[in-house]
Amino acid sequence: MPTHPTHPTPPALERHAHGHRRARAAHTEEIAQDYVEAIAGLIDELGEARVVDLARRLGVTHVTVSQTVARLRESGLVINQPYRSIFLTPSGRKLADEARRRHELVLDFLLALGVPEAAAQIDAEGIEHHVSPATLAAMKKFVTSQRSTASAARGPARKERA
Repeated sequence: MPTHPTHPTPPALERHAHGHRRARAAHTEEIAQDYVEAIAGLIDELGEARVVDLARRLGVTHVTVSQTVARLRESGLVINQPYRSIFLTPSGRKLADEARRRHELVLDFLLALGVPEAAAQIDAEGIEHHVSPATLAAMKKFVTSQRSTASAARGPARKERA
């Protein structure tokens, strides 16, 4: 006798649950990437990353930042002490650099497609977390070819007179 369509079979339930677990894990990774990228940006721009500055940059409360930074510390991505600056560990810096490169590539790709800069900035922030390495490689190839084509169209560089 067939199962009722509204009552999934146990393997279907497990696949469904697995999909939700993967989505939650991916979301946790996105947040970690956004935070370490923002921390690196603050350190590069201001020389330090403080909870209050991170909260402003990410548009969240200082409580949310403190809770997330605690999870990042447990993951070995940051070092911090109460009322002190937040520092990236070597693995946190590596993740921040990878996230920044991925973000810049997605942004460059969207701009090369002709997406207006304001929209491209917003879209890149979401897209960067959801593209595969193969898609990133294709984006890089496209952006590189667009730059080569644009450079060739401008012709050889002229030497300026002194």
